[in-house]
Amino acid sequence: MAFKVTVVSTSPIDGQKPGTSGLRKKVKVFKQPNYLENFVQATFNALTPQKVKGATLVVSGDGRYYSKDAVQIIIKMAAANGVRRVWVGKNTLMSTPAVSAVIRERSGADGSKATGAFILTASHNPGGPTEDFGIKYNMENGGPAPESITDKIYENTKTIKEYPIAEDLPNVDISAIGVTSFEGPEGKFDVEVFDSADDYVKLMKSIFDFESIRKLLSSPKFTFCYDALHGVAGAYAHRIFVEELGAQESALLNCVPKEDFGGGHPDPNLTYAKELVARMGLGKSDTGGEPPEFGAAADGDADRNMILGKRFFVTPSDSVAIIAANAIEAIPYFSSGLKGVARSMPTSAALDVVAKSLNLKFFEVPTGWKFFGNLMDAGMCSVCGEESFGTGSDHIREKDGIWAVLAWMSILAHKNKDSIDGDTKLVTVEDIVRQHWATYGRHYYTRYDYENVDAGKAKELMEHLVKLQSSIPEVNKIVKGIRSDVANVSSADEFEYKDPVDGSISKHQGIRYLFEDGSRLVFRLSGTGSEGATIRLYIEQYEKDASKIGRESQEALSPLVDIALKLSKMEEFTGRSAPTVIT
Repeated sequence: MAFKVTVVSTSPIDGQKPGTSGLRKKVKVFKQPNYLENFVQATFNALTPQKVKGATLVVSGDGRYYSKDAVQIIIKMAAANGVRRVWVGKNTLMSTPAVSAVIRERSGADGSKATGAFILTASHNPGGPTEDFGIKYNMENGGPAPESITDKIYENTKTIKEYPIAEDLPNVDISAIGVTSFEGPEGKFDVEVFDSADDYVKLMKSIFDFESIRKLLSSPKFTFCYDALHGVAGAYAHRIFVEELGAQESALLNCVPKEDFGGGHPDPNLTYAKELVARMGLGKSDTGGEPPEFGAAADGDADRNMILGKRFFVTPSDSVAIIAANAIEAIPYFSSGLKGVARSMPTSAALDVVAKSLNLKFFEVPTGWKFFGNLMDAGMCSVCGEESFGTGSDHIREKDGIWAVLAWMSILAHKNKDSIDGDTKLVTVEDIVRQHWATYGRHYYTRYDYENVDAGKAKELMEHLVKLQSSIPEVNKIVKGIRSDVANVSSADEFEYKDPVDGSISKHQGIRYLFEDGSRLVFRLSGTGSEGATIRLYIEQYEKDASKIGRESQEALSPLVDIALKLSKMEEFTGRSAPTVIT
């Protein structure tokens, strides 16, 4: 089937600046004439010719509303730009970690390898006709495009005048596995639809001991629940947890992917994963019955995770520290040791303490997975994580929600290898966390999110906090006036990072107030929402005294919360008396 290339005249559209997670806007914005096309062409123009002409590209995502239309548009533009073949997940479904794995691991029948991917996702943001859509580009290492590329994309969006498109190319049936071939001015063009679960399962089986996890899941003493929040993780959950590991079908919650995520908010936290939280005994009312031993949830594109025990929440900061502390013993992939560990700056320092104890290389990086990717590509980091429910390793170059769940299952299987049979009580998630605190100390930690705040007011609040930093004695005077029972602030700054691999410098990465006892207050503006601004406030207190590690987190952090809200004048600037979400 032959196609012709049409060159369409266009003009720049304001506001197409991709953030660390790509370009995210409301669906109605993406549906504007030429909006998606301009961004896609700006991306093609930012890449070197060999990454486009004759190349193999992946185009897929979390299946949210508008994905099916967007995939067809990108296929037609890829054909017109001289791309040789496009790989698409069946029904457009491919998790962000699976895209990374496909770029890195998959070979076509003719030996072809992907050089990049357009990922269609707005991650943990809601989907539907009035909700969010997003697009980002990942490179040949499987990781997000670096700033050098995203800056070029943005510059290109400001000057774009035309884009080529194969308008007469018929829509490809993305519900059927197979190859559709076309002939264009530059030769053959193929679209291959495939089930990405095959590649992803193969990769997971090369990392974890599935037999030991299967043995744990087969024990009547161990019960499990996984909630995909109607995101793309559902496309992998049945295959991995039921078919490969023998879990019961009833263990899967909301595992049918939906364009609008079932009307929910696909963000795996205690606020939005309501059904799982209730089933795990952490809801406001008792649902009756005994909760499962282990529970987990994923976000829309399956790169984030939440880990729960029976009536017990594991903070993401503790989760990555515990995985790192147990990886060598519990996960075959790491049996020869860890190259290093890393966390994002706002994440608690629990991982730092593990790194110091195990004599591992440690890195503190800005928020954004690409910073971990640089370290991994240089062979400097094996395990990494961020407080926003992202955990991963160097098996791919994205965070990986199902990987984190399998890591926890591996740790549970290892700790219980002598307890699965007989009457011995199982070591629980809570037991593992409390033992970790007893060994390394506890980092009490919480995050307050103020979503969709007026962008101007959010900027003013941050400027106020920077200005305060000019006089630490003045800051301490304010602090002591609010709470006299809190340690002094020892230093305050705006976090700046020099990448040890490429020497690049990232400035203005968050405002920090560091206290003499190791406590921290961090304020950050997040770029993951589609409108307004999100202010994130991170509050952390380190406790080494074993007699004080069992307190309720909100009680232990109450003095610092008081200081953070008053020091920042949060209510005065935002008009909010309470955060949208507390984690």
